Amino acid sequence: MKTHLITPHFILGVMVLVIGSCDFSQDTGPRDLAIDAIFSDITSENPGAVVGVVKDGDIVHRAGYGSANLDYGISIDPQTIFDIASISKQFAAFSALLLVQDGKLDLDEDVRTYVPELPQFSETITSRHLIHHTSGIRDWVQSMAVGGVEYGDVISFEMILRMLRNQNTLNFEPGTDYAYSNTGYNLLTLVIERVAGQGFREFTNERIFEPLGMTNTHFSDNHNEIVPDRAESYVLTGTRGSIARYGNDAIFERRANQLTAMGSSSLHTTIDDFIKWMNNYQTGAVGGEELREQMLERGLLSNGDTLSYAYGLTISDYKNSPTFGHSGSWVGFRSNFIHLGEPGISIAVFCNFSTCDPQSRAFKIADLLMSAEPQIATQQARPEATTDPHQMTEVLDHYIGTFRNYELDTTYRLVVSDDHLVAYHWRARPTSLIPQGDDRFAFGTGWFGSGQGRITFDRDGNGEVQGFQFNDVRVRNLYFEKTGALE
Repeated sequence: MKTHLITPHFILGVMVLVIGSCDFSQDTGPRDLAIDAIFSDITSENPGAVVGVVKDGDIVHRAGYGSANLDYGISIDPQTIFDIASISKQFAAFSALLLVQDGKLDLDEDVRTYVPELPQFSETITSRHLIHHTSGIRDWVQSMAVGGVEYGDVISFEMILRMLRNQNTLNFEPGTDYAYSNTGYNLLTLVIERVAGQGFREFTNERIFEPLGMTNTHFSDNHNEIVPDRAESYVLTGTRGSIARYGNDAIFERRANQLTAMGSSSLHTTIDDFIKWMNNYQTGAVGGEELREQMLERGLLSNGDTLSYAYGLTISDYKNSPTFGHSGSWVGFRSNFIHLGEPGISIAVFCNFSTCDPQSRAFKIADLLMSAEPQIATQQARPEATTDPHQMTEVLDHYIGTFRNYELDTTYRLVVSDDHLVAYHWRARPTSLIPQGDDRFAFGTGWFGSGQGRITFDRDGNGEVQGFQFNDVRVRNLYFEKTGALE
């Protein structure tokens, strides 16, 4: 499909035609009307999104839609600041490579060389392991959720490091497997601070953001900091008589963002600034050509298998075009960044509501510019019960009790309710456990985890339950000891 660049003299006429279906900010341009249509469900009464599209270094589309703050009716525009969550990781990886260029950091050195207070694991963990998610360090997002921390709580960089210091076992031997770990990138950030001799926020400001002219970008190290023009975060809580996930019938509530997880997350930026970063992948203005190529080098396991994860970027292929990018999600913020090599297209979509689906919107934009149909991955279904729980009442009684994990300093009570085994935690709603076979259960509808969580009970020589082991995508071999009968 041919794209249409709109001149400033034509914008007012276009707005009269489309304002009823798509509310966008005044400070925009250039614009593509077909891209506007992808955001036509977003109105000024609801939270929204901002998008930037670059082709061969030239801005094709730049616009904001909806509201940054529903209390005061502040519109989103290209200068609105968003928390882009896990898209932040590429900046931590880039920072590490800058220090490698400086001759100060060895990615294959034991991280305890730089952070000696880490637990003494039996295996060596390197910065390269942290970058490619092959360290075996448990993910703090899932670990803290298991421990009763909710996403709206204050979660600081220091809290994450304290959790890491309490970890006494790994998910797996470093280098032998892949498990996405936000904690690994927070540890990488600490390594960068130790090697650089300055705070991570200051380092990234001096070495990346200021040289690129990203004047409204920073890593958040204080959740109470006043940040002008920052978007609030919202989640869908209901609808007014329809099944709409957004639009006039959607009901939203604000969700506090009190996270300062530098490196893994917590980069605050605008679409105007991020366009400058996307262009750096073309120009190499900061870091140079060699570093840009290093960013795209995929990780390797110790058995020689190649991962799709590179340096804070996922490497893939879309419509026969080599592609890299990353997504982000925290409280109500959702974000997606993709770069398609052959057409030379970079797309970033930042949203401030949880049902925005920026990935789908980004690939629809790519399809418009590539004249192709979208290919969006679908989520895996939750596991079904392999055994009828109504036939297991007597068996389920064996699992009743109080179970404690000392690493997270948290306790669960397991009870039988209506012929189901249910897990209770003082900070969470009850979580049903779905039987999967002898002593094995999967999590049903719950409040944490990926939907793929499993627990396996451990018995002594007399067949008595002694505890259980929790495993999920990012947290493995987390042991809960049975501390006694129900309290």
